[in-house]
Amino acid sequence: MNRKLLTRSLKICEVLKTSQVSFCKVMGFAIALPLLLSCTVGPDYQRPTANVPTEFKELKGWKTAQPQNQPLTGNWWELFKDTELNGLEAQVNLNNQSLAQAEAQFRQSQSLVQEAKSAYFPTGTGTAMANRFRAASGQSVAVQGVKNIFGMAMSMAWEPDLWGGVRRQVEANEANAQASNATLQALKLSTHALLAQNYFQLRGLDAEKKLLNDTIVAYQKILKINENRYAAGVIGKTDITQAQTQLASAQAQAIDVQIARAKLEHAIAVLIGKAPAELTISVAGLTATLPAIPVSIPSQLLERRPDIAVSERQVAAANAQIGVAKAAYFPTISLSATKGTQSRELSTLLSTAARYWALGPAALALPLFDGGMRGSQMEAAINGFDASVAAYRQSVLVSFQEVEDQLSSLRLLAEEIQAQQIAVTAARESVALIDNQYKAGTVNYLNVMVAQGVALSNEKTAVNLQSQQLQTAVLLVKALGGGWHNSEIPSTDDIGGEPKWSQFLPIPLK
Repeated sequence: MNRKLLTRSLKICEVLKTSQVSFCKVMGFAIALPLLLSCTVGPDYQRPTANVPTEFKELKGWKTAQPQNQPLTGNWWELFKDTELNGLEAQVNLNNQSLAQAEAQFRQSQSLVQEAKSAYFPTGTGTAMANRFRAASGQSVAVQGVKNIFGMAMSMAWEPDLWGGVRRQVEANEANAQASNATLQALKLSTHALLAQNYFQLRGLDAEKKLLNDTIVAYQKILKINENRYAAGVIGKTDITQAQTQLASAQAQAIDVQIARAKLEHAIAVLIGKAPAELTISVAGLTATLPAIPVSIPSQLLERRPDIAVSERQVAAANAQIGVAKAAYFPTISLSATKGTQSRELSTLLSTAARYWALGPAALALPLFDGGMRGSQMEAAINGFDASVAAYRQSVLVSFQEVEDQLSSLRLLAEEIQAQQIAVTAARESVALIDNQYKAGTVNYLNVMVAQGVALSNEKTAVNLQSQQLQTAVLLVKALGGGWHNSEIPSTDDIGGEPKWSQFLPIPLK
């Protein structure tokens, strides 16, 4: 880094060089010497250790989700083979406003990197002066009366980074920018996952609504039959009111499903950056297939979770802040130089004016007493580093918990769906048997209602389990990082972005 700065400083002097080269030579030497003698205080960063298991506990005995060589892809939602879901997911990166905010915040963090790097170099100031005055009476001066003095000068000031405080600040800002980039990727993953969850929940409600609609049609037929039998004097009024109650209850449940579906549709609209009025998702069945999700080995999870990358980069930034705080204990050197012209006539300011230059003042500042401020800042930096290390290790533990949770949920949901299908089949047979008994007059209609209610409840549970299974698969993909890898984070050489030439102008262009 010092060699690059030295080369850059010498190039600046070449640009400024005039017939009197001594000024730039002396200034270049003043810049070069501290750079060559400088060092960087504070600890160099080492990634914290974390408790990483050798295998996932919930994978044992479950071949469906055994570790696979084929990793997840970026468009992981395509695994579910649902065309409409694919179309909705494609709009997230384009229109989601939370992502747009995170992207702007990442660009802001890049600007902070460039801002920190600017402290490597001297600052230049141009000054123009005009002075009109009259000497005090009684003074012996060469020219009596009112006099004019015009002048212009260029000054340079620089505080060399002897102890690496600026370098550590750049290091911290670079790590924060990398954390911001990983935060953006984590938000993308969670947004895509939330949309998929909402979509599968909505499709589950569609399937539940179809079940209720079929049930309502069946209840309407039963009510009509009971009304005919009542008119014939076969049954009493009680059977009519019970059938009406049963029908109205099913109709109320169908309306409740519509309310929940509308809310999910509105939420999906916002996720793709649209007003709810701009999106209508047609009713369809729960047709998505449960994919075989590739599960990486536990040690790879640290490289595939963007939220872990955020925590790790925050540790690196906190480590650099220790160096920034430590550098404040050491002396600072301030260098300055000025070159200018003066004339009593504005017209001769650039031609025959008197020229002058000055090196200095050069100042050495040694901090002696500050009421404990630097010590407190040092302690705060160290404690902040310890806190960030603990947060990193906690994020690692939570990531393994989330993977294990979804693996166990998928395995147990598969078993529950099988058991629930048996319950659905048995409930349907029970309805058929009790209905025959009712027609034979051996049981009352209340028994039929109970059997039908049990059957409907079991069928609704079966539909909800299918939707829940797909949502759990989405959560497993999210827990595995969704196909992301930490190699996608820009390196320290690239994280600051490309500076724009307009940044170096003395006036803003925006």
